[in-house]
Amino acid sequence: MVIQELKPSKRIEGRWLAVLEDGSILRLGESEVIDFALYAGKELTDREAEALLDSVRRSGLKEKALDLLTRKPQSRKELERKLKEWGAGEAESAVLCDRMEELGYLNDASYAAQVVRYYSAKGFGEKKLRDELYRRGVPREMWDDALEQAQDPAEAIDAFVTKKLAGKDLDRKQMQKVSAALARRGYSWSDINDALRRYGAETGEDY
Repeated sequence: MVIQELKPSKRIEGRWLAVLEDGSILRLGESEVIDFALYAGKELTDREAEALLDSVRRSGLKEKALDLLTRKPQSRKELERKLKEWGAGEAESAVLCDRMEELGYLNDASYAAQVVRYYSAKGFGEKKLRDELYRRGVPREMWDDALEQAQDPAEAIDAFVTKKLAGKDLDRKQMQKVSAALARRGYSWSDINDALRRYGAETGEDY
């Protein structure tokens, strides 16, 4: 591999462009330029070229991980899935995730609390919150602390019931319809029945 030209990128600070003998362009970080003592006209041995390409690949994975985490928080499990899709091996993925945790970009406990606050604020109950934590790969030992961040369900359920039943007769069909909708949103039957009774559905039956 011969580097015909080496120049800094005009668009991305810290990025270097190496034009190779076949006309292709290799995008490098400053660390590769320094670590491999690169310069225009340098010819790399097969071993050096292989090491350089592997370093570039690992740097690319780190950049993609950082870009993803700064745009959208992830759990460690979610990031591991992404890294696997991007071609990272299991050991390589573990090292990179550890590094992201050290830098503070990856924090399962903080992420779990954020997920709970978000879905709780949108009017979802505990079952839905648990489903989301499971789907996102948050370790179960972090669930209880995260669920402490959930809002009191009473206010959200009362608002939902009022919106759906305003101006309607409190008949069994309407009660069942609202109850089913709230159950789908992850609320327990006891919380649902309490809300219906608060609204005035004193039927003595559970929906």
